[in-house]
Amino acid sequence: MSERGMSEKSKEAALALVAGLLFGAGLVVAGMTQPEKVIGFLDLFGDWDPSLALVMGGAIAVHFVAYRLIKGRPSPLITTKWSLPTRRDLDLRLVVGAAVFGIGWGLAGICPGPGVVSLLSFAPSAGVFVGAMLVAMWLTAKTEGWLARRRAPAPAQEKGAAGEGARQRVAAGR
Repeated sequence: MSERGMSEKSKEAALALVAGLLFGAGLVVAGMTQPEKVIGFLDLFGDWDPSLALVMGGAIAVHFVAYRLIKGRPSPLITTKWSLPTRRDLDLRLVVGAAVFGIGWGLAGICPGPGVVSLLSFAPSAGVFVGAMLVAMWLTAKTEGWLARRRAPAPAQEKGAAGEGARQRVAAGR
């Protein structure tokens, strides 16, 4: 803890909370917690609603300016070090995840951010969505762990036992 109050972790958590609240308020004000808005945006050949494109464009513009202002700094304004992705490749996990996200977004008209914000409305559909999302996240973690264990090489046998078995096979002519 610092001499003047909050620890660095507490400051980071408080600022993350403020950023999340600001993001959630922006979603509500822009109407992005209304699934019909998203479905209207995706309905290119029906009653198309371009407002989602305006929200995305506004977010991209704000990020573009903010990124240009901070990219030359040795460290971020809030934390002690940058936390940026380092992978640049496309793998099956990324492609499948993006496809599942897009299909779910198109069918339900809601994605994780607006889904969590919609919990505040106490709408049963928001609870079902977030519950299903949490189950899917849990299943993904379990499946990835299971797949990683299947791909891992089997542990090597003890040297003495493996060597003894090989000597016995050679002696037996196998």
